[in-house]
Amino acid sequence: MSNDVIPKEVFEETLLQFLAPIRPFLDDPAVSDIMINGPFQIYVEKKGQLHLTNARFETREALVAALRNAAQFVGKHIDELKPILEGRLPDGSRIEAVLPPAAPDGPCVSIRRFFKETLTVQRLVNFGALTPDVASTLQALVVSKMNILIAGGTGSGKTSMLNALSSFIPEGERVVVIEDSRELQLQRQHICMLEARPPDPKGRGEVTIRDLFRATLRLRPDRIVVGEIRGGEALDLIQAMTSGHGGCMSTLHATYPRDTTSRLETMAMMSDIEMPLTALRVQLASAVNIICQVSRLQDGSRKITHITEVLGFDPNKGEYLLQDIFERQYHGFDDKGAILSDIVPSGILPRCLPQLHEHGTDLPASVYEAAKNAETGQNRYG
Repeated sequence: MSNDVIPKEVFEETLLQFLAPIRPFLDDPAVSDIMINGPFQIYVEKKGQLHLTNARFETREALVAALRNAAQFVGKHIDELKPILEGRLPDGSRIEAVLPPAAPDGPCVSIRRFFKETLTVQRLVNFGALTPDVASTLQALVVSKMNILIAGGTGSGKTSMLNALSSFIPEGERVVVIEDSRELQLQRQHICMLEARPPDPKGRGEVTIRDLFRATLRLRPDRIVVGEIRGGEALDLIQAMTSGHGGCMSTLHATYPRDTTSRLETMAMMSDIEMPLTALRVQLASAVNIICQVSRLQDGSRKITHITEVLGFDPNKGEYLLQDIFERQYHGFDDKGAILSDIVPSGILPRCLPQLHEHGTDLPASVYEAAKNAETGQNRYG
């Protein structure tokens, strides 16, 4: 029976009944992730820490039935021949599941919770993820239409940071958002949301991020926001950034600013467009202006660790030229095991400062003071 016949509410309720063992965690706002390793081992993440729960599915079959129901909810099908499910639950939470035989010990499932309540910049400041000075620096960079990549590992808070930064986009601008599956909650009025779609079981109807990207350029965007870069669409984004579409934002998986540029380069090379490597690197280095690096620290807290400016590419050394505007410094642990750290200006004034002034924005006084105090203006990355 297809979803079209069953009313959506009934379908949602049926699915939640199948998921009864984990329903309390789906209703708990403190839970950010639910991880199921076979029917009898269920972990949750709260405040960045993993906890083993007493919850369990009665049998492996009960868990598989719940996953089949979840697949049907998103119009997909999973079985032994197609053992991987990517989809969303009724509340918008993201589910990834791998079934036997690809998961021999029983289905492996990860559910990333979707929070209706958007994390604002102020709340991120209150959590200590960034300081008011970093927030006002990011605001100046967003308003001045710098192209910004938010990079970090899994679960480091990239999407939350992108949501928060979107609040700095001036109200009069048209923002086109492209996503694989809808997760962004941009705090803006004039938004055009586009979502990629996988092919149906017969291989029809696929709409890729790249297809949407080409359409976007004709939708007259003032800004393009891509939920996450995962493949060849990296090149489309780089070309949009260099062809006068300022203020683009996206996220990608990478642990340090230097990894971010090489990872973006690798993904751009997945494109079917042939381009000499040096040309690609020069284009990438002029396209991306700022890397906002986020990380989940050892104590489970999520923080901005670097705000880094991309200056260009040095063909002689074969490396990207980067300089930190802000960097996090670490001072050990407190008596509860929390990491003591603060994020401070590096003492380097960014090269994009004239563009900030052109847009009527500026950096906080602390950045200028740190630059004044820095005896040497040495670029830490060479």
